[in-house]
Amino acid sequence: MTFYHFFKVDMNHFSLNLPPDDNGFYGEFGGVFVPDVLKENIINLKKAFLKYIDDPTFQEEFDQLMRDYVGRPTPLYYAKRLSEKYNTNIYIKREDLNHTGAHKINNAIGQVLLAKRMGKRRVIAETGAGQHGVATATVCALMGMECTVYMGKIDVDRQRPNVERMKMLGANVVPVTQGGATLADAVDVALMDWCEHPDDTFYLLGSAVGPDPYPQMVARFQSIISEEIRKQLLEKTGKENPDYVIACIGGGSNATGAFYHFIPQEGVKLVAAEAGGKGVDSGKTAASISVGREGIIHGFRTMVLMDDAGNIEEPYSISAGLDYPGIGPFISHLARTGRIEVVAVNDDCALNAAHTLTSIEGIIPALESSHALGVLDLMKFKPTDTVVINLSGRGDKDMSTYLGIPVME
Repeated sequence: MTFYHFFKVDMNHFSLNLPPDDNGFYGEFGGVFVPDVLKENIINLKKAFLKYIDDPTFQEEFDQLMRDYVGRPTPLYYAKRLSEKYNTNIYIKREDLNHTGAHKINNAIGQVLLAKRMGKRRVIAETGAGQHGVATATVCALMGMECTVYMGKIDVDRQRPNVERMKMLGANVVPVTQGGATLADAVDVALMDWCEHPDDTFYLLGSAVGPDPYPQMVARFQSIISEEIRKQLLEKTGKENPDYVIACIGGGSNATGAFYHFIPQEGVKLVAAEAGGKGVDSGKTAASISVGREGIIHGFRTMVLMDDAGNIEEPYSISAGLDYPGIGPFISHLARTGRIEVVAVNDDCALNAAHTLTSIEGIIPALESSHALGVLDLMKFKPTDTVVINLSGRGDKDMSTYLGIPVME
């Protein structure tokens, strides 16, 4: 078993419901709630995933691309000055150093390899901050696949650098103007496209959301993050397990990957930072676990921002990648069972955390990752604690926000 064969994890060692049950549920969350036109696609996707995830040829190709194309393993960096500031021991998992600048490339490569084996010619995707769109466009260019990316018009405006990168990579970027013109609306339109083109199109979901098998598929591809953390921490400290792992949550892909191998380790505290926006009680938030209700969105049951009548409420976050009204079912399950602690990090706290990391460590984080960093100001850690923060992406795309430059509507 090579270092990258994370697919071979023995699930008998996990005390929680991982993977989901036969119907795609993690406890009461998950499932498959899709139109009839997509049911056969979902069935075929699950069959392909379960077939190839253990196929040696698939694993070998995935491993080679992770190493030689993506640049894995990413470093686990001891942030000395940040540790001194907070009087604890802080390690940063540098997913921002991946090719394309975020963790999204891990999942994109895995799913495009599946798409090719399924005989699909066209890949569609949704994106918020643009990092998943860039990763998808990148892998499609590498594999010679046609690519269409749906992106909310507001996100197109505030993430212009990533839009231009997608176009240069050959993707057709489609601005979505319906609804709130953000990530959730881009998912809606992508799903409609898939309904209209079920035979030749592969929908590459970027986060651990959607109908089964997407949440478990994304979790498995992203679990390489936590596997690397354990190995690297052992090399640096002599122990595999930290005291804390902290990651931001929007849909949940980077957090799922960072938490994955630590879930059965009861001594490891897992902290998920969701987007508090202007405050969880302000009506301008994306904190679906803190203030959401159980509901169905985009083909699965989870915690959702909704009103008393069951209508989906418009989420808000300064971060395009966290601007989603729900959360992945696995994260909802972990929160419901108490395995993770969820902290709502407001816009101002995230911005302050980004400027702190930049000024004392010389690392400019993505706005999404800045929410994970914001936990340092909201929780107290002991001097002896080992704290790992997953830096899911780099901040190039967010420079206008950091510099206070208004977005042109």
